[in-house]
Amino acid sequence: MKRQSKKVLVYVAMSGGVDSSVAAALLKKRGFDVVGVFMKPWSPDNGGLCMWQQDREDAMRAASVLGIPFKTWDFSEQYKKSVTNYMIREYKSGRTPNPDVMCNKEIKFGLFFDKAMKERANYIATGHYVRLKRNEHGTMNSEHAHCSLLIAHDSNKDQSYFLWTLKEKQLKKCLFPIGDYLKPEVRKMAKKFGLPNHDKKDSQGVCFIGPLDMKDFLKTKIKPKQGKIIHGDGKILGIHDGVYYYTIGQRHGLDINIGGGPYYVISKDIKRNIIYVGEEKGLYSEKLKIANISWVNSEPKLPAQFDVRLRYRAGLKKAILKKNGELELKTPERAITSGQSAVFYRKGELLGGGIIE
Repeated sequence: MKRQSKKVLVYVAMSGGVDSSVAAALLKKRGFDVVGVFMKPWSPDNGGLCMWQQDREDAMRAASVLGIPFKTWDFSEQYKKSVTNYMIREYKSGRTPNPDVMCNKEIKFGLFFDKAMKERANYIATGHYVRLKRNEHGTMNSEHAHCSLLIAHDSNKDQSYFLWTLKEKQLKKCLFPIGDYLKPEVRKMAKKFGLPNHDKKDSQGVCFIGPLDMKDFLKTKIKPKQGKIIHGDGKILGIHDGVYYYTIGQRHGLDINIGGGPYYVISKDIKRNIIYVGEEKGLYSEKLKIANISWVNSEPKLPAQFDVRLRYRAGLKKAILKKNGELELKTPERAITSGQSAVFYRKGELLGGGIIE
């Protein structure tokens, strides 16, 4: 990214973490007019898990060190409606959702993007580990540039998996300043910039909410209901406290005390509230169905072969996607889970994705 010869206004989503703070610092160093924005999230009514106040304080301190304006936008009501309620509905339906995908679609590249544009920002920027490629001819002329998303330079931190709902028209107005760096390099830059959060630990929780015991949280939203744990051979092995709280491939947290195993959740019968368990070999499959498919750029001609990622940080698999949404993997994949994302790539470029049925 070249240094700007004239001022261009960028609104940076600052979460309080080191990545978004360094993104803001890099943009200012390169000559942009930078405004930091903290998005107030929805948080559970349990005090101890409410971390947004500290995150906002960290973002504000980073903005102060950088000498940039700082705003707080309250998206808590919309977040609860678009992300939290969606997550609960999916679990009630027996699926395992990915709230970070919905958070990016509805909040960061939805509400935040739209409001920034209304305030006449030229671009928005985030601390995502992903690379934005513009066509050879231009440059920062966002109206005419052809844009695509590439896997981050740091493959261990790559977050393209969560961005498959984005469209090229949005990418033309986006910047991802840290996508070309490794995480250790980002931390070194944060220290060099004098950012007070340079050694802050990475967030491990649900997008915006922070650390969250999902089962405990779901129990406050979905009433526990005891049911049977049954082996594939029909033998009852134990009792569970609600089929909604368990996911395909899960091993720990099952109340099985008869010996043998290890046992894994192979499938779930939502209507009968039954969990079926078995050996790990029963988790592998080669065919699945994808719904709600979205393409970043133009839709490719199907059937076609892609590299596909079926969960965050999973390896890429060769697969053929058909027009009806059927996906055939070249080799079996473990614990394919309904509600998760299937994300398509070709030569390191993010093409799009969909939801596993």
